[in-house]
Amino acid sequence: MEELDQIFREATGSVDEPYFRLPIDGGDPVYRERVYCYELYHQMRSRWPENCPFWLNGEIDKGGHPLLRAKGADYAKPDFLIHTPGDMDGNHAIIEVKSEKAAPSEIWQDLRKLSQFVTDIGYARAIYLIYGYRSDHKAEQIARMMQSSEQLAPIELWVHAGPGDEAVQKI
Repeated sequence: MEELDQIFREATGSVDEPYFRLPIDGGDPVYRERVYCYELYHQMRSRWPENCPFWLNGEIDKGGHPLLRAKGADYAKPDFLIHTPGDMDGNHAIIEVKSEKAAPSEIWQDLRKLSQFVTDIGYARAIYLIYGYRSDHKAEQIARMMQSSEQLAPIELWVHAGPGDEAVQKI
């Protein structure tokens, strides 16, 4: 799907501040991954090409999927899938999203999931999107983590630095 990069960049660039960091009554705004992801989904769907063979789906629970169970991947709930539902040959991209506040253990879990979906499930692309005002710093840490593991499949690392900015691919 050649249009995915452009859709992704434009959609991230359209995520406004209240979705980037949720305002809290009596406190400072906070990063909330679900709020960000729902808005990103909306922005991507509004740009999705008509008659595209791939669907954009958000947070699909893979529990009970017989083919994924056989490969030990039925635990997964990817943030986004770009695929052809009902056709394992139509697996295009898996996307995981984390804020700059993500802990190393969460990052490793996501990297292993992304890698498994490329290696064992046959997805063509794995995208890890980090968002936040200090996301470049977090991306450097993640890049080092990725380079330290020879067992990971190729994973694209994207950074969304702030509302109004388009995400940029770092790796």
